[in-house]
Amino acid sequence: MPAAAGTEVRVEVEGRVLRLTNLQKVLYPTTGTTKGEVLDYYARIAPVLLPQLRDRAVTRVRWPHGVGGQSFFEKNAPSGTPPWVRTAEVSTTGSRRARSTGGEPEDGTIHFPVVDDLATLTWLVNLAALELHVHQWRVGRSGRSRRPDRLVIDLDPGDPAGLHECCVVALMVRDRLAERGMATTPVLSGSKGLHLYADLDALPCAEAPTDPDASTALAREAAEDLQRSHGSLVTATMTKQRRGGKVFLDWSQNAGSKTTVAPYSLRGRDRPFAAAPLTWDEVEDGAGDPLALEQMTFDVVLDRVAAHGDLFRVSR
Repeated sequence: MPAAAGTEVRVEVEGRVLRLTNLQKVLYPTTGTTKGEVLDYYARIAPVLLPQLRDRAVTRVRWPHGVGGQSFFEKNAPSGTPPWVRTAEVSTTGSRRARSTGGEPEDGTIHFPVVDDLATLTWLVNLAALELHVHQWRVGRSGRSRRPDRLVIDLDPGDPAGLHECCVVALMVRDRLAERGMATTPVLSGSKGLHLYADLDALPCAEAPTDPDASTALAREAAEDLQRSHGSLVTATMTKQRRGGKVFLDWSQNAGSKTTVAPYSLRGRDRPFAAAPLTWDEVEDGAGDPLALEQMTFDVVLDRVAAHGDLFRVSR
């Protein structure tokens, strides 16, 4: 380990030689967590994280100076991307619409990196990419986007509601989607709430959404059903002023251009929380006891994987 923040080391990862820099730089000042520790987390969590990233275009949120500094979203592969990094040329929403109607592209394309291996993951994390966000669809080797393979609903609590209320609502969402033949997997968001994933590939072909618009409509319908039946606790309305004390069911993250933080990704919060898959027993405990469940730091997530394996059961 380097003695100073400015030193660098060269490491071989899966046959690729990578230059890792500033390993002693503190990226999470509250806990003193360094860039080297972040790289170590991603290397150790890779066996369960990479299946969530594989064949998906990855949007990164980078904190070059740590979470106390400025961050920025990055979609395109940055300049200096190694030639061995797989990339996918993905149409923006406008150009997809134009192609479907035979018109000229409105917005062009984005050249996303695709994280299929540990070497690519390590390279991105070395750029201070703490958060890794993905679409709910995959790309083929040609770069063409495939139909959505999973559905996600983001449970976002509005103060004073919190994780406890998210757990209560998550059980409602689980049961509502089960009525439609979809089993769901809960994931702590690493921020305030929960994400629920449903495996669309498990549906009969005739019932599975064929494009992001269809999966978005499916998620919205479920969210609005629950808003009608449990309006005192649930909202499906985007307006932030209407979320106070309620859990917002964000159905929009299934849109073709939207992304959600990947399960097991770190978050750029004050502490190194990670998006942590849960069991439904844990969600039920959280619904019964406001103190039973909290967001998890990366060391806790690593311990859980070591003890229980991969708790995420969707989109392998």
